This record gives sequence, C-alpha cells and structure tokens, in this order.
Amino acid sequence: MSVIINVVICILTFVFMEAWAWVSHKYLLHGPLWFLHKSHHRKRESWWEWNDLVSVIYTVIAAILIVDGADTGKWTLGVGVGIALYGIFYFIFHDMIIHQRIQFKNNFKSKYVKRLIRAHKMHHKHGARNPGEAYGFLYADKKYSP
Repeated sequence: MSVIINVVICILTFVFMEAWAWVSHKYLLHGPLWFLHKSHHRKRESWWEWNDLVSVIYTVIAAILIVDGADTGKWTLGVGVGIALYGIFYFIFHDMIIHQRIQFKNNFKSKYVKRLIRAHKMHHKHGARNPGEAYGFLYADKKYSP
C-alpha cells in the first residue's frame, strides 16, 4: 500500500479516535466499564490507576495493527499508527498537561490548552459516574474558553 494512502488512513484514524474517545468515555467508561474508570475520578494514591488499563489495551491493539501492516503491507499500518499517535497526544494533553501526572513547569498561554483544562475540570467537578459534560480529550467546546 502506498505511503500516501497510509498517511491518509492514519489522519482519518486519528480524527476518528477523538470521536470514538468521546463515545467510549461517555457510554462505556461512565457506563459498564465504570469499575475501571472510577479510579480516574478519585484522588490518586499511586502512579497507577485502574483506568490506565484502558490505555494499555489501546497500546496493544495499535502495536498489533502496526506489526500486521508492516508485515503484510495492508491498511492496518495506517490505522495502528493513527491509534498510537492519538495515544501519544492523549498522554501529553490529558496525563501530563491536565492531570500533571508527570510534573513540569507549566505556564500555558495557549487558549486551546486553557480550554481543554477548563473542560476537563468541569468533567471532574462531579466525582460521580455520570457528570454529564465534556467527555472529549483533544476537543473542548468553545463554551469552556477562558
């Protein structure tokens, strides 16, 4: 498969992952998978949250797709790379910037980053299973603008 087609598949997968993240966060993580996700809505007691298992699952899926696509030349390479890139962005924006799981000096001037932080704070405002808003990770509605 051509490089251009794999790049297009990768970009489409990345965009799809934000939509999938919203749906799965709202209807799976705050639904039947709450037993894993609730650790993320509680005060962290260690570096590990049961919710981190969800990221591990996506990492394994991405790795399998990348290996398969690299081995066979199929479209799965672009999908796997798209999922992996989304995971990297998720880690940077959600775990590092928003939740400060890795401490670093942060003095963000970006309105986009500030909007993401505000939206996620509203999501965590209620520690309950169904807080009712801001389920995305890389997109936040303009109503959360500073």
